Amino acid sequence: MKRKGQHVMLLLAVMLVMAVVLSACGGDNQKTANTGNTGNTEQSGAENNKENATENSAAGDAAGQANATDGQPDTTSEVKLKLLLIGAKPADYDEVFGQLNTLLKTRINATVEAEFLDWADWQQKYPLKFAAREDFDIAFTANWAFYNDQALKGGFLELTDDMLSKYAPKTWEAMPKVSWDQAKVNGKLYMVPNNNEEVTDKVVLIRDDLRQKYNLEPVNSPETFAAYLKAIAANEKGINAYGAKPADGWKWHELDQILLEQQNDWNLVNYDIPLAYKLDDAKGQVFNVYDTPEFKQLLTYYKDLADNQAWSKNVVSNKNDVWQDMKAGKTASYAQNLGTVAANVEEASQDEQGVKVAIADLTPDKKKIGSISTQNGMAVHATSKNAERALMLIDLLQNDKEIHDLTMYGITGKHYDPVGDDKFQPGPNAANYTNFSNWGWNSPLNRTSATFPQEATDIANGWKDKVYHFPLETFVFDNAKVKNEVANVGNVMLRYSIPLEYGLIKDLDKGQADLIKQLQAAGIDKIRQELQSQIDAFLAGQQ
Repeated sequence: MKRKGQHVMLLLAVMLVMAVVLSACGGDNQKTANTGNTGNTEQSGAENNKENATENSAAGDAAGQANATDGQPDTTSEVKLKLLLIGAKPADYDEVFGQLNTLLKTRINATVEAEFLDWADWQQKYPLKFAAREDFDIAFTANWAFYNDQALKGGFLELTDDMLSKYAPKTWEAMPKVSWDQAKVNGKLYMVPNNNEEVTDKVVLIRDDLRQKYNLEPVNSPETFAAYLKAIAANEKGINAYGAKPADGWKWHELDQILLEQQNDWNLVNYDIPLAYKLDDAKGQVFNVYDTPEFKQLLTYYKDLADNQAWSKNVVSNKNDVWQDMKAGKTASYAQNLGTVAANVEEASQDEQGVKVAIADLTPDKKKIGSISTQNGMAVHATSKNAERALMLIDLLQNDKEIHDLTMYGITGKHYDPVGDDKFQPGPNAANYTNFSNWGWNSPLNRTSATFPQEATDIANGWKDKVYHFPLETFVFDNAKVKNEVANVGNVMLRYSIPLEYGLIKDLDKGQADLIKQLQAAGIDKIRQELQSQIDAFLAGQQ
């Protein structure tokens, strides 16, 4: 039987090679067709490959070598890919990734092992991994997670059109051109961005039971929100009307994105510096937001709330989880992105004894900005010895429904239950597979929770019609020439702007003047000049 099996395998190998020779005579059109159908062929044959893995191993080797000569990726040799992710390692990681590896061996003859950098110290550890040139193949990255920095330092492999079309063909075809453009740094691409645009505007989550208790108007503006905060502060002892967590190096008041940026149709170029431009300014003239009448007016708004005890006097040193404080009845509101607060509403609705919360959009009629594609993504490490297979993995993560569902939501019946093709319900062990950066491969295959709150859906749908596309949408600031000044400005913001904005400085005029003076000493004008120069060049290149 063993000898007979060997003859069968040899015959299969010869037949495959002959088929390749014949197909090669068909010219370029045949090659194109083969490339386009690679994913479907691999997926449809996955179960047969699994059942007959031993008997077909020789034929598989021949097919892999033949594909290599026909312009297809060579997957003859099994490789082990190392993945760098941000977040806590899921309790059920071994089980989920064990199933993933079974699928990957049939799809691309590879397995993957992930390392997780915990939220508590990922910002310190992440750049050290690259500086030490550690051995890994793929890393989660984002515009908030060292993408530009590592792209400019040579930490990521440059990705060409040819590489992507060959090794990540489904992603190459499905990704909008603007998303690829947004991910370029100095005209070169170093990331496979996620393919799932979201509006980045923030909202606030409020205790709607308390709003109704005091017969307050619906919260839908800065003014109605202030009225809500003052009412809670005056009548609900032991509850902070607003909860903030500025202790993690965040250089802005948590409401600034709503009340300063969204309210005025501005776009802050980078949250490490206080420089912005107006969305509808075709020239992209940059200004210091701290030196504007709008900021001065907002300081008065914040000081009024602080004087009315809307937040704790110890707010600057607060390290609590604000949502947990809200669930425990210690806080009555906080600001965050729509997706996060929607999940909070969903969680609260399942707790009959819990608080009653609602989402409030304070800038419903203002322009909305869609997230650029680099909000989340995956990059190939510059030192990877398996770059081609790494791209094939990323392609599967975004576009293979079985693999996407598994890596995003876990194991069916345990971590989640599918509801139709695009929704899901959490499973009994959902908490054992969550809280890490699998958003790096967000795609149109993402599912929505079946219990996702309708109010969040209505807000999101309303925002889609207000997304504003502007000339500088894909602009990325390269701070290499002013890196020291950026660091100095960041230190000034932490020391002077945070206390000022939380109403801890009595004399607002003096506090604002001191802030501006210190920023100038730190080099804000040099940063502005460099930024404006880059913006001018960027806009000139679009003409």
